[in-house]
Amino acid sequence: MANIINKAQQYATDLLTNILDHRFLYHNLVHTQRVVRGVTEIVNFYQLEDSEKEVLLLTAWLHDIGYTKGSENHEENSVALAKAFFEREDYQPQRAQKVYQYIMATKHGHVPQNIAEEIIRDADCSHFSKKSFIETSELLREELALLNIANYSSSEWQEENIKHLRSGHQYYSDYAMKNWHSGKDKNLKRLLKAREEEKQLAKKEALKSKYKEESPERGIQTLYRVTMTNHLKLSDIADTKANILLSVNAIVISLALSNLIPKLDNSSNTYLIVPSVIFVFFAVVSMILSVLATRPNVTAGKFSKEDVENKNVNLLFFGNFHQMSLQDYDWAMKELIKDKDYIYSTLTKDLYFLGKVLDRKYKILWWTYTIFITGMTISVIAFAIAFKYFQ
Repeated sequence: MANIINKAQQYATDLLTNILDHRFLYHNLVHTQRVVRGVTEIVNFYQLEDSEKEVLLLTAWLHDIGYTKGSENHEENSVALAKAFFEREDYQPQRAQKVYQYIMATKHGHVPQNIAEEIIRDADCSHFSKKSFIETSELLREELALLNIANYSSSEWQEENIKHLRSGHQYYSDYAMKNWHSGKDKNLKRLLKAREEEKQLAKKEALKSKYKEESPERGIQTLYRVTMTNHLKLSDIADTKANILLSVNAIVISLALSNLIPKLDNSSNTYLIVPSVIFVFFAVVSMILSVLATRPNVTAGKFSKEDVENKNVNLLFFGNFHQMSLQDYDWAMKELIKDKDYIYSTLTKDLYFLGKVLDRKYKILWWTYTIFITGMTISVIAFAIAFKYFQ
């Protein structure tokens, strides 16, 4: 018995390794070896006669060699290749005939007529009970796609597997029912759980997408964020400009006090008094305006509960709460975040009053630059006139 089985193993291994199309990712040597293990497991349980065990193991090794000629009528092709093998090996015709019968018993939809056919059909589907079922099944999906037999999406293939495990397949032998059926049920539950999780995820994604499309929240937040950023940048620019003018005028006044003013004590330099006064006057005025542009306004820093309840206070501006206790401010902020309209109203107020501050700063800066330019121009003219006509 061992000799013919070893030869059948070698024959099937050679065909499935060297002749079989590489696109057969599922119906290959690995599948055949899995069926052989399944048959061995079951026949050892039933303690069948050696002759029947031999026939079943030969069937397991040879049942899928027909795939080397393609997927069409592979059972018939397997029988034809098995006949050529048995004739070459001068195998007993009666036993060979049983092998042909059992190979044909693996055909889809066949109802087994005896225990041997039950065993070979159960072994052919033993992977339904294994933990690796989903991965093994995925190989079959890829095989069907590569051979242009069928193209299933992941969800479609999942449905096909659920349908097949539920109603398209059954184990026949008592051994398989007792030892493999529970594993098959576990795999069915895994598929059902995965399908439910995918449905829930799809619902969440759909709701998320719908929320994004219908809700203006993201756009509103972006609007406030960008506008606030622009306001703060403009405020920084205004402060920088004011500081530049403040520094320039401070230098001008320092130079005037250290170099020009002491010379006015000399009677011969009286003609410089008027130009010097004009020069210093405009520098001082420009300096004062620069300070005013950057000088912060001091506010009371307090609000009442009525202000919060009536939504009359901007809780985002520190000048409105710096005199309040942490407890009162915490309460006010909790009231704020409860009301979306109050949040947007507060943000709007914050933008509005920041805009008012910017308006004040830029108006003062406009006058500061204008006075600075005018003062410098008039001073230069005054000094020119003084040097020409009064020296």
